[in-house]
Amino acid sequence: MHEKLNRIGTIYIPVTDVDRSQKWYVNHLGAELKHLDEEKAIVDLAGHSFFLIHSNVGQTTNFVDKKGEKHFILTFEVDGEKALTDLHEDFKRRKMPVGEIEDRGHAGNNFVFADPDGNLFDVWSVLSPVFKQAQN
Repeated sequence: MHEKLNRIGTIYIPVTDVDRSQKWYVNHLGAELKHLDEEKAIVDLAGHSFFLIHSNVGQTTNFVDKKGEKHFILTFEVDGEKALTDLHEDFKRRKMPVGEIEDRGHAGNNFVFADPDGNLFDVWSVLSPVFKQAQN
């Protein structure tokens, strides 16, 4: 079947302080600032544009499943267990909110971290085959 959607271009993240958030994404995640005004910042990260949108306190991208567990909306990929462990240690050194490395019963391991507004993100130690192929 031919895919109708080719790629994810932009991800919108609610933040309470645009300037603080863009600095955090740049300094902690290595994002590149592309635009900044009072209502939004645009940063490039992991091959995508993230729009950090000025929002009300308590607004996040997270959701709660039927079991009452809070979830992230996206997973970043790193290339292998060492990369995952190194990144996890780096985040801990930076005093970022970060969970423990987890074995979820599938290939690779994961951990969850949060930005200053509590938006949760996942990191997985397995690069997708499509991404690996595109890099070669």
